[in-house]
Amino acid sequence: MVLKVGITGGIGSGKSTVAKIFGLLGIPVFYADDAAKKLMNEDEHLKAKIIGAFGTDSYRNGTLNRPFIAEKVFNNPAQLTLLNSIVHPATIANADKWMQQQTAPYAIKEAALIFESGAEKWLDKVIGVFAPAPLRIQRVMQRDGITEQEVTARLNKQMNEDDKMHLCDYIINNDEQELLIPQVLKLDAILREEAGSKSKRLKAES
Repeated sequence: MVLKVGITGGIGSGKSTVAKIFGLLGIPVFYADDAAKKLMNEDEHLKAKIIGAFGTDSYRNGTLNRPFIAEKVFNNPAQLTLLNSIVHPATIANADKWMQQQTAPYAIKEAALIFESGAEKWLDKVIGVFAPAPLRIQRVMQRDGITEQEVTARLNKQMNEDDKMHLCDYIINNDEQELLIPQVLKLDAILREEAGSKSKRLKAES
């Protein structure tokens, strides 16, 4: 069975960049945000739950009405929690099914909310991608064309970055001081060894 690995980090940390480097090494990557968007548009059971919670305006011509949903959950923690309680279990189940289909030594799930959604329970290891807050703010300002205040407001809604990193098994520094590729290559070797150990253990138990 494939070793299940998560990659997480706060907004602007560069977790997607790190995941893409693993992908270049031949490691399959599941992007949770992309999968969630696809499921919300294609999974009829999930669509019915979202309509039940937020009303028929949640969809237009069968497609998720993103501005409507965004308006519902923006600055409304209770509504955001409700949406996450509907979408997260479906995404976790989809990721788990995908993981079981992989044949590489290990596979990666890239997600911002691994610990917040409880997805770590289904993973063997979690990698945290860390970058200092000022650098993360600068990156998001440039990427999204928004103000520092807007980025800070997003950061303040996320789990504390230090707390998140403490929960991870491995840390990759994306601070533009330490090169990313050598860190990924070193971790790739460790994870391949971990995958081999898991395989041997499961064979011994069967």
